[in-house]
Amino acid sequence: MIRSSLFLPMAGLICLCIGADGQQSSTTLSTSAGSSAPRTITFQDALALARKNSVEFHAAITDHLVAREDKKQARAALLPGVNFNNQAIYTEPRNGQPLFIASNSVHEYVSQGNAHESLGYSELADFRKTQAQEAAARAKAGIAERGLVVTVVQSYYGLLAAQRKYSSVQEAAAESTRFLDVSRKLEAGGEVAHSDAIKAQIQWQDRHRDLREAELAMQKARLDLAVLIFPDFNENFTAVDDLDLTPALAAFDDFARLARSNSLDVKASEASFRAAQFGVSSAWGGYVPSLALDYFYGIDATHFATHTDGVRNLGYEASATLNIPIWNWGATKSKVTQANLKRDQARRELSLAQRKLLAQIRTAWGEADASRSELELLKSSAELAAESLKLTTLRYQGGEATVLEVVDAQNTLTQARNAFHDGVVRYRMALAGLQTLTGTM
Repeated sequence: MIRSSLFLPMAGLICLCIGADGQQSSTTLSTSAGSSAPRTITFQDALALARKNSVEFHAAITDHLVAREDKKQARAALLPGVNFNNQAIYTEPRNGQPLFIASNSVHEYVSQGNAHESLGYSELADFRKTQAQEAAARAKAGIAERGLVVTVVQSYYGLLAAQRKYSSVQEAAAESTRFLDVSRKLEAGGEVAHSDAIKAQIQWQDRHRDLREAELAMQKARLDLAVLIFPDFNENFTAVDDLDLTPALAAFDDFARLARSNSLDVKASEASFRAAQFGVSSAWGGYVPSLALDYFYGIDATHFATHTDGVRNLGYEASATLNIPIWNWGATKSKVTQANLKRDQARRELSLAQRKLLAQIRTAWGEADASRSELELLKSSAELAAESLKLTTLRYQGGEATVLEVVDAQNTLTQARNAFHDGVVRYRMALAGLQTLTGTM
């Protein structure tokens, strides 16, 4: 006897054993010894867990935070800095005087506070550049988050569709078992040929092979979602099935308006282009003079003391240094050329992002509209296929239909149900695509 174990991903797994003779028995199995009740996960729960645990998403967040610190550092470079310097200098004496003419005394002690400010065109441009880079990193983090939403939609509703397909194949397997029993009874009564019973047996085997494949697909979908949302690879959860709650589709004009104003791809490209423009300005700063201002207050004396022999050693010094670039073997020119190349490439990428957005708006809304309009047809096809199978089976029992018609009706019903489940997931994915463009999820 051929036996098949069918498993449902619930708190207690139900094992339905079906033999070739059509007899069924069920046994409730525990998910694991001593395991707790499965955690119930809604789509919003899955999305929140994915945001918390996704490595790729947090990598984008880290890039944004690093860019923000770069901006802080560039801003700090524009502000005065204060240091306190301590130095002791000993110079070889000759006839009581320091040997080096640069030294003021054989023993010299320096202890001074220094306020330093550097003013240059390049430093200001670098700060503006880091501002644009931080904006680009923030937009890319948003893109990563919206991409994560699409991934969660695909995994979550893919699991629900796999569970529904598994249920459909279960019904098909049970129907094949009933049909096998009917064909054998009719054969025993001499009403049909033995070939009908053989065909029913083949159909029974095919359906149970499909059942194994559906179970495998369901388990794979569950593992994919578990890896995405849990840091500890927890399989003990139940996904809330809300596939029947079909969200409405916004009008195209409303969607297009939101997509144009909220497109993070375009915003990231615009920020990258601005950063490239400031990169050109920073490179041109190499041709411009820079000014350094210093103010010192402290001691520079022969003893480490504020007073020596009644003389006050404390004092201050201020200096201003103007650096004028003259010649550096073409390094500045090369930097300007390099920056211009990066700016031109950023401009091309921005233009591409703007064109792609227009195409994505039309494609995404068209996909959602087509999948939504097809749902009712797919649902009607599944209902008609179920009615057709019922009538064909009755006709076969009455001797008015062939075994091939029954088998065809069974296959049609399974295909129609699976097509409907796929259609629901397709519509959910299309809506997720719209929401990633508009930022409404």
